Amino acid sequence: MENAVAKDGGTQMKTLTQPKVARILFDESHSEAWTIRRELAEQMQPAHPEDSSYAVAAAKLAGRDFEVLPNADRPLTRETLACADVVVIAHPSDPKWEATTKTGRPTLRDDEIDALDEFVRGGGGLIILGETEQDKYGNNLNALLARFGLEVENRTVQDYENNHKAPSWVLAELANGTPNGAGANGDRDPAEGPRSVDLLARVHDACFYRAGTLALHNGGRVIARTYGTASPPNAPLAAVTQHGTGRVAVLADSDLFGDDCIGELDNSELWMNLVYWVGQPAFGGLVTVTDSPSASDRRWAEVKEAVEKLRETQEPDGSVDLSKHDGSRLAELVESICGAVAALGRHFPHQREYIEAVRADMRHWANSGFEKPDFIRSTEAFHPERDRRDGIEHLALFPMYKQNVSSDTCFEALIVRVPWPDFVADIESSGYDNPKFVPLNFVDYTSGYDSECAVLFPETFSTADRPPSYFGGIFCDREAERLRRVAGTAADLLELNLPPDSACLLTSPELSIDAYIVWDLIHDRTHMHGDLPFDPFMIRQRSPYWMYSLEELRCDLTAFGEAVKLEAGGFAFARYVQYAILFDRLFRFPVTGSRVRNYDGLGGQLLFAYLHKEGYLHWTDNHLTIEWERVAEGVAGLRGKVQDLYHSGIDRSKLGQWIAAHDLMSQYVPPADGSVWAKAQRDLPEVEEPEELVDLVKDDEFPLSLFYVQLAKKLEPALTRPSDAL
Repeated sequence: MENAVAKDGGTQMKTLTQPKVARILFDESHSEAWTIRRELAEQMQPAHPEDSSYAVAAAKLAGRDFEVLPNADRPLTRETLACADVVVIAHPSDPKWEATTKTGRPTLRDDEIDALDEFVRGGGGLIILGETEQDKYGNNLNALLARFGLEVENRTVQDYENNHKAPSWVLAELANGTPNGAGANGDRDPAEGPRSVDLLARVHDACFYRAGTLALHNGGRVIARTYGTASPPNAPLAAVTQHGTGRVAVLADSDLFGDDCIGELDNSELWMNLVYWVGQPAFGGLVTVTDSPSASDRRWAEVKEAVEKLRETQEPDGSVDLSKHDGSRLAELVESICGAVAALGRHFPHQREYIEAVRADMRHWANSGFEKPDFIRSTEAFHPERDRRDGIEHLALFPMYKQNVSSDTCFEALIVRVPWPDFVADIESSGYDNPKFVPLNFVDYTSGYDSECAVLFPETFSTADRPPSYFGGIFCDREAERLRRVAGTAADLLELNLPPDSACLLTSPELSIDAYIVWDLIHDRTHMHGDLPFDPFMIRQRSPYWMYSLEELRCDLTAFGEAVKLEAGGFAFARYVQYAILFDRLFRFPVTGSRVRNYDGLGGQLLFAYLHKEGYLHWTDNHLTIEWERVAEGVAGLRGKVQDLYHSGIDRSKLGQWIAAHDLMSQYVPPADGSVWAKAQRDLPEVEEPEELVDLVKDDEFPLSLFYVQLAKKLEPALTRPSDAL
């Protein structure tokens, strides 16, 4: 499905295509009373096609991550199911009772039941929709449901007190118990996604029309039942269960998602939640780079081996002390690298100038006696931002500053791949221009990147003078892996009311990488936009660390707000960007790294504290609950406060702005005891330059709250990158 997104208030339209992840097969081969094909519904019910149509329900799915197809005439065999991730069977019926698709018999063959059982056990999703007076329709859905311990009973529900329009429009009492295993001490497989999933996220009311009831014989979880005022009372209307590695949802009414009813109350949200929940296993899988001719070339292995040996000889400034190491041996390593890089050039024709430059820089370094390296020539020739094509690879070989704000320098060599989906290119050309931004995925690298580092910046390359800032590379695969690992574990530990689509994000490498690309695209460009824009590498500036925190948070809050606009404009994928920002900011940033002037962590603390104080999230009975319908409003509220600080800052002195920023932080995150910056006991000496006061900032000026202190201990195993992670 294509979605139109406006630029600058509608002056330009750009079509964005939603990526597809899973395929849904809507069965119409067993005389079903429902079809996703509007033209067939018009034949089935000429006077009112909506009574036979699931076209709206299908369109809602097609507008998200799903390809939706009818199964018009094929039996549900293993071969048919091989092309599906989710199967929907909606009320098969003998034509004497309902207008039907008139294809096949309403009964499933034994081999079809076996195939569906096998399909679910192997990770497939299945949604079954029954009806009132189930037994009369001549189908054998209960023979299939018996495999999963479920049954649609032969009943008709009425409720004269809790109904929507009439006693037959039964309101459901909704409940979402925590599934077994949620909240376990972080011992989860990130590839399986989080276990703490709220099937009723954004669902407050749902109505069933002339529904039957369900019986559960072997486990399962009831998510909707009749009220005590109904006849029969407290009877299950909707239930879910897991079977093998797959999932099943069954409902005792099929009308609630038909075209006439899906818009009633929160029926639409319930439909989407159920499909995402049963389809979650299809969102798993690993993103691996296995088809890189450059990385499998033996000359790349030579480069890596020689670089690793060079790294062992380098002093902190990148030079080599020839009194400790054999200069002739070092020269041989340099020549080995130069020869191998030249041979690798056939894989990187777009980097011809860079490859020549890096060979020249390597030889110049050797000829100068292995002094502090100056790779300005190759730095100026390295331009990945000029060729952002999906799948293109770049070779990078530089002496770099080590990660984590270290001034130590040593060589690194990488092969990176650019993910640049069409929809990202369209977003960038729709008002989110960011010509310096380069999303990257790892192909292979030397040992220095066997770390938490997720960036490739020219500012980190070793040059005699400050290098030009002409691109910023973000390793979105590493960022996305951390998001899935940490946020998924935190969601389970906190028993978060996690919407099913967000659980799919935390299951899917593809979705999470794409979400990071869009997030970083907008975040990075924001640094140079708005009131008092900062250099994105302002860490080099002499300022209190809460100023860095507010700048990074400002960019993330802006990216969140723009994602809200994109979603409202029809690009549903943008909701994943919102989830990614929230989850990383709330769960990973505050508890990652040391407490020494942790500016990213402080930004996360502020966001959590603001949302908590203003009532957009709640920590009660050791459960974290986010008000998903309102949380965007809360993020916008904090963004407004930060923007006001920036806007008014033009009229303040530098010190005045630092103080105002500290006061904003302190309004929600209490400063440390003894802080000389805290408003209540502010005691700053008079100095000639404000920078002199930075030394008075405590290393942990804004300590973690009790909530985060406890969470950090439980999250600790998930904070360490596994050896097999990117």
